[in-house]
Formats: sequence, C-alpha cells, structure tokens
Amino acid sequence: MAEDAQDVAEPAFPGARAAYDLAACLRFYSRLPVPRLPGEGDPHGLPDFRTVPRMLPLAGLILALPSAAMFLLAHALGLGPFLAATLAMTIGALVTGALHEDGLADVADGFGGGTTRERRLDIMRDSRIGAYGGVALMLSLALRIGALATLTDRIGAYSAVALLLAATISRVAALAPLVFLDPARIGGAGASVGRPSLRTLGFATGLGTALSLVALPFGLPVGGVALMIGFAALAAWGVTNLARRQIGGQTGDVVGACQQVTEIAALLGLLVAIPA
Repeated sequence: MAEDAQDVAEPAFPGARAAYDLAACLRFYSRLPVPRLPGEGDPHGLPDFRTVPRMLPLAGLILALPSAAMFLLAHALGLGPFLAATLAMTIGALVTGALHEDGLADVADGFGGGTTRERRLDIMRDSRIGAYGGVALMLSLALRIGALATLTDRIGAYSAVALLLAATISRVAALAPLVFLDPARIGGAGASVGRPSLRTLGFATGLGTALSLVALPFGLPVGGVALMIGFAALAAWGVTNLARRQIGGQTGDVVGACQQVTEIAALLGLLVAIPA
C-alpha cells in the first residue's frame, strides 16, 4: 500500500513527506511544471488521496498566487474592479487548466439533463458541454468576478487576500464528497485516487484554519473569515448531499463542482460581513 510505503521509507530530507504531498497536489490540480523532488517516486502517477490532500490548503494558496498577483497589478494600473477581477479569474483558469470549471459543467449537465442515475453518469462522462453546463460556467464566473469586484469596492487591494483565502478554503471544503461518499462509478477518477481518511481531512482542515488566521492582519475581519469558512462548509454539505441523491456517490467532476460552489460561497460569506 502506498501509505504503508510512505510510513516505512526513510525521508530523503527533513519534511520530505509533506513536500511530496504538496508537489503531488500541485501537479494534480494545475498545469504548473513541478519538478521531481529528491527521493520522490513517480511524479506522473496518480496521487494517493488517502494522505496527499493534507497539504491541499497550502497547494490551493500557491495556485492562487498568480491570480492574486494579476489582480494587484491590474488594480495598481487603475483598470478598475471588474477588469481586475476578470483578469484574476482568467489567470486562475490558465493555471488549473479549468479543471474545476470542467467538473462543474459536467455535473450541471448530468444532474440537470439526466433522469436516472445511469443516464446522469453517462452525460457527465461526455466531454461536450450542454445548456446546463454552459449556464453553470457563466454563472460561476459571473458570481466570482462580481463578488471579487464588489469586495474591491469595499476593501480595495485587500481583496487579493480574500482571493487567496477563498482558494484555500474551497479546496479543503471540496474534499467533503471524497471523504463522505463512495465512488459513484468503478474505475472513475473519484475511485482511482483513493479516499482521504478522517485524519487527512482533520489535518487539512487544521492547516487551512491556520492559513486563514494568517490572513487576519491583512484587512479581513475575524467575522468575515468565520463566515467564509461557515458558508463554504454549508455549500460543501449541500453539494455532497445532492450528489448522494443524484448519483449515489461522488466522481472527480463532483469534487470539481464542489470547489467552484464553495469558493463562491466563501466570497459571498465575506461580503455579508463587510457592509457596503
């Protein structure tokens, strides 16, 4: 077992196991060229999600850094909140290869267009985007861009911190379907990567909370950060239960959709806490 092998093998350097998990997350969730680390196994193999997601909060933060940098640059150039937010989302999609957006579109098409469990799964496997998927993508982008632009009107450049924090929180929240649901199809992505243990989820939640606390000195209120976490948790619960009812389990697409929905929820939670 991969987890047993990790426990037995001597680390190549201090913190090697955490570094391997972080590198695996970055490779799996993005198009970034992450080099093979000293002593690391096959960097092109599927990550073992029983343990790897413990570093997902930090990976989410790193993946959002280019978006935050673009946002700050556009804001400094005076391009306005809407264009700054749009450019930030554009960079984010390029970094991840629109991985989560693809999952959202597939879930929307499957859940919206299928009348049986089998038909929903068939539609989700189809690479073509239908009306439900197209509308879901447009709404997701509109809500995230709108939320970030509105935050910029209220707190200015500190919105970059909110962007980083939403990316971190949403990726932890998106583990909910993987942890609490069985794979909906044998051999799918959701089954191939393994099921995170409760210990892994607890570590990821703790790390994500610690990273959230670091954001407090950078212009975000305590109540706002708490609402980001709370709204994201509620959204993850909703997506998880919807997937249980619709397809009886989870797939990689469900996890991607959960990330999109929880990121929107986190940004809206912060907006609620910061009055106009």
